[in-house]
Amino acid sequence: QVQLVESGGGLVQAGGSLRLSCAASGIIFRASDMGWYRQAPGKQRELVASITSGGSTNYAISVKGRFTISRDNTNNTVYLQMNSLKPEDTAVYYCNAQGSPSGLPRVRLASWGQGTQVTVSS
Repeated sequence: QVQLVESGGGLVQAGGSLRLSCAASGIIFRASDMGWYRQAPGKQRELVASITSGGSTNYAISVKGRFTISRDNTNNTVYLQMNSLKPEDTAVYYCNAQGSPSGLPRVRLASWGQGTQVTVSS
């Protein structure tokens, strides 16, 4: 069973920083593409940043230069460092994995974490 557990959300003032973590289990992590999405009230879920199994990264235009995604294949964890936070970054942030469950290398699934709230006050 694939599990993604996010942590690190909270309340921060505009201009501040937060670091989100997503610990993955039950998945062949080193071969998985990972991503962070967010959903604000009344809005659709959107991609914030992604990182492939090979380490290539992609960012939404709205966060480029402020957010950094990284991964630790030893500890099966993906991070999102968020700097210069703005009130419009307020949302629930979700971790996403595109990969194979442990022991099933020919199966590829999309998995989601439960989300972590990020609130940026002005």
